Amino acid sequence: LTERIIILFVVITSQEEVQEKYVVCVLFIFWNLLDMVRYTYSMLSVIGISYAVLTWLSQTLWMPIYPLCVLAEAFAIYQSLPYFESFGTYSTKLPFDLSIYFPYVLKIYLMMLFIGMYFTYSHLYSERRDILRVFPIKKKKM
Repeated sequence: LTERIIILFVVITSQEEVQEKYVVCVLFIFWNLLDMVRYTYSMLSVIGISYAVLTWLSQTLWMPIYPLCVLAEAFAIYQSLPYFESFGTYSTKLPFDLSIYFPYVLKIYLMMLFIGMYFTYSHLYSERRDILRVFPIKKKKM
């Protein structure tokens, strides 16, 4: 969630030029596709309803989509860098000859985004393995 807040409010909303990029539309499609399945699954789980297909879809759809989301987020940040550099948005001069140059902060965030993707992917994969283990697999008799 923090990742989305940073991308949406810090990168996309603060730069009007970035809002017009195709990657923003693609990013919103990916986010909404994941959320439709995840929240439907979560809502039904809370009220005690379980569908094997929905469970499998909820635990599997993120595998191809999540890396694509991270790539789209990284591309949105990359496309926003020239605007942050030229307009100086969020860059500030601090006392004692210190300054924060926001494009550097975004470049560091890009590295953290990909490192975080590894840990998130590992966690989601182990969660998927544990949840799908509960559902029995029907084997054909030979």
